[in-house]
Amino acid sequence: MTTSTPSALGGLSADQFLREYWQKKPLLIRQAFPEFENPLSPDELAGLSLEDEVESRIVLEHGQQPWELRRGPFSEDDFKTLPERDWTLLVQAVDQFVPEVGELLKAFGFLPRWRLDDVMISYASPGGSVGPHYDNYDVFLLQGHGRRRWKVGQYCSADTAMLDHPDLRILANFDQRDEWVLEPGDMLYLPPGLAHYGVAEDECMTYSIGFRAPSHQDILAHFTDFLGQYMSDQERYSDAGMDAPTDAAAIDDATVDRLRDTVLELVDDRAALAVWFGRFMTEPKYPEMVQAQPVESDELLEAVQDGHALVRNPSARLAYRLEAGDDLILFASGEHCLLSASLLPLAQLICNEDYLDPEALLAWHDNEDGWTLIEQLFAKGDLLLEDDDG
Repeated sequence: MTTSTPSALGGLSADQFLREYWQKKPLLIRQAFPEFENPLSPDELAGLSLEDEVESRIVLEHGQQPWELRRGPFSEDDFKTLPERDWTLLVQAVDQFVPEVGELLKAFGFLPRWRLDDVMISYASPGGSVGPHYDNYDVFLLQGHGRRRWKVGQYCSADTAMLDHPDLRILANFDQRDEWVLEPGDMLYLPPGLAHYGVAEDECMTYSIGFRAPSHQDILAHFTDFLGQYMSDQERYSDAGMDAPTDAAAIDDATVDRLRDTVLELVDDRAALAVWFGRFMTEPKYPEMVQAQPVESDELLEAVQDGHALVRNPSARLAYRLEAGDDLILFASGEHCLLSASLLPLAQLICNEDYLDPEALLAWHDNEDGWTLIEQLFAKGDLLLEDDDG
């Protein structure tokens, strides 16, 4: 696969893209990945969908209903019974199983890494589609094989009418505004809420690079749950100094104002919000794939000294925050630890690089806190020995 394009934005700078397009309007980038070579074949993608740990779906346009959804894992016989056209296979988080697909994410370094969700790959037979729909997150649609016709429509909201379907969110009405045919290496960026409809012109594969965007509902619910863990049951509603009510059955404005002030005071904790957000945004998509691994005290050091590198577990998510006052927080797969700001270069290395070569690791061996951090991340399963990541 060619990686000569550093940011996949064609002739646009990152600043121009973020200023003019990000979360605002679609952008077609011809040959975002010049001379693109497909990292895996349709048969290999189908093979992934046979695995129990891989999330996969098949959408047929002309099945038992106008639109039919089948969920994996599938068997080889399932594919033998499919029609010659009008169906699509979708496989989630392929970047976590195929390193060559994970390499694609390096081209999106102009966006926060903790915003990345995964790379979903779809294979479609001629005419295959998942119907007109919209997403609540940003997505880049990279054409990997064959050709797909993308139609772009109206902006949608929670009130937009949908077909009555138990499993699929398909728009009841699609108001087409634009249309393009994408070939291998071409990429289409779509902001949240924009209706789109992709139909395979021939046998094709499309890579969907999606970005995490927690709903306001999730933010409020999860943050308040997080705060609640640290609150005492002794802290209660108080109305000391209140005036005698004119009607004992009425909840008056003064009561509501007291409640509002209490809630705002409780959530107005910037440090707690930062910690919660870092933990929340680094929660792995598949937690079962980030498992603690037993390690003897000198085992890791000996392996690195023997020339073994460490690699980031493809399912792990890592980020850091440097607080005012030189407090460093490292977030790793939904957990966090407080570190000395002197470890910032190590935190940046761990969070930004998928491959940690032995020389870079051994440079931290004489730093007790630094080496302890490396050992802890290895023991927790966020980092793996390069021979153990397959």
